[in-house]
Amino acid sequence: MSRKANQPFVRNAWYIAAWAEELDNGLLARTIMNQPMVIYRNAEGKVGALEDRCCHRGAPLTHGHISEMGLQCGYHGLTFDTEGKCVDIPGQKNIPPQAHVQAFPMVERNEILWIWMGDPALADDTKIVDYPYHDDKENWPHRKAMFQIKSNYMLMIDNLMDLTHLGYVHNKTIGGNPLNHVGAEMNSRQTENGAYFVRWMLNHEPPPTYKTGGQFTGNVDRWQEFEYVGPSVVLQWSGALEMGMGAKENRDQKGFHLRLLHAATPETDTTFHYFWSTANGYRQDDPETTQEMYEQIYPTFIEDKVIMEAQQDRINLNPDRDLVEIHADGALALARLALDKIIAEDREQMAQAAE
Repeated sequence: MSRKANQPFVRNAWYIAAWAEELDNGLLARTIMNQPMVIYRNAEGKVGALEDRCCHRGAPLTHGHISEMGLQCGYHGLTFDTEGKCVDIPGQKNIPPQAHVQAFPMVERNEILWIWMGDPALADDTKIVDYPYHDDKENWPHRKAMFQIKSNYMLMIDNLMDLTHLGYVHNKTIGGNPLNHVGAEMNSRQTENGAYFVRWMLNHEPPPTYKTGGQFTGNVDRWQEFEYVGPSVVLQWSGALEMGMGAKENRDQKGFHLRLLHAATPETDTTFHYFWSTANGYRQDDPETTQEMYEQIYPTFIEDKVIMEAQQDRINLNPDRDLVEIHADGALALARLALDKIIAEDREQMAQAAE
């Protein structure tokens, strides 16, 4: 079985455009699916995303500033609301109806700014991935980050849905013995909008990050649960309990727990924005623990970035060449099948909208 490395964009879907706190310093310039845009919060606190191009002379709106009326262009002062409508032209009472810029539906939820890049009429916010852990800071204190990675966004999904790389790429941090990963007990299945797997490594020595965070002195029963929600999100629950605590029967016990949100938002065909959030579920009362967790995990994702960018460099030499799948790619293959279905549905929707 073989597959293509690069995948086209799915437009009728919700993507993470930014973390909410990224707007604390004002305007945010971001490119999504080759579309330069400006993301901002108006005086009333509502978030908007507009094409980064004024309709008057084409100046980037990111050169402007936020006023009481909206986003004011920094060239001639035209002001736009979060729907892209021009609401003020200095020295002119009459505003032409064509004085508007493209706006993209946005929803702020769980400290996340979600954006819809397709047909606005199809932007159903009930389809946004729920991530309540951001709202439960007492039980899940967390840290967030974003990297720009120079590869197709689906290389990140592949990376997350096949964890046999951990022992090789991350052997000094979260990985541990490579053979433990290859031999892990694996259960995977298709879901309505993606794929799911849980893998178990029983009676194993904890890797360095787990040993430090969970303060384990002996072997542990360790699990990794991942759910791909197409086209761009992966939800993760990883953890470990001391041997003999019945981890497989009840994981909700005191031990080492991590909740992670991963999202790959396409910037271009061969670059994407990697949003990740990691939540501490083991020593929540100690702020230093959350920071230590973040500092332990950060370099592992830099390792992923390095390998994916190297992959894309080689793929770019012959992008149409198929990649061979192996036994370890079971959950990855299910994710790709789900994406194929999502892409087909998206193309049909876009064709209907164009009629």
